[in-house]
Amino acid sequence: MGTIVAVCLSEKRGVQKERVPEIELVENFGIRGDGHAGDWHRQISLLANESADKMRNLGVEIGPGDFAENVLTEGVDVPHLPIGSRLRLGDGAVVEVTQIGKECHEGCAIRELAGDCVMPREGVFCRVLTPGTVRPGDSIDVISDRLDRSE
Repeated sequence: MGTIVAVCLSEKRGVQKERVPEIELVENFGIRGDGHAGDWHRQISLLANESADKMRNLGVEIGPGDFAENVLTEGVDVPHLPIGSRLRLGDGAVVEVTQIGKECHEGCAIRELAGDCVMPREGVFCRVLTPGTVRPGDSIDVISDRLDRSE
């Protein structure tokens, strides 16, 4: 079991996200008010705080949302979750991993500053299966680490 360190959103794509007190996950849509919400496979993004620490150890001053992640976690091996893994966030929201990593967009400030960025390798994207509200301090649990083929 892990912990949600921070939750973040932005109304537009391609920008850093702002830390907020809570996010509302909407089934098969994503986060209410977030620019990445919609009927597609990258509705919500997760990044492990341990991954962000790799950049901090290079001397890069970063905070929650600076990698454009929606959920910053701790205590879950996010970058090694297989596609199809299901996670419970907080009391009842459930998301399913659909993609691991992505190409860094042009002009990534962190890549330009440090010469590297962990999000393309260690960020995880999910779709929302069960709605709910998620806040910092909530738990994050892996409830299935593989795709349930019976569905």
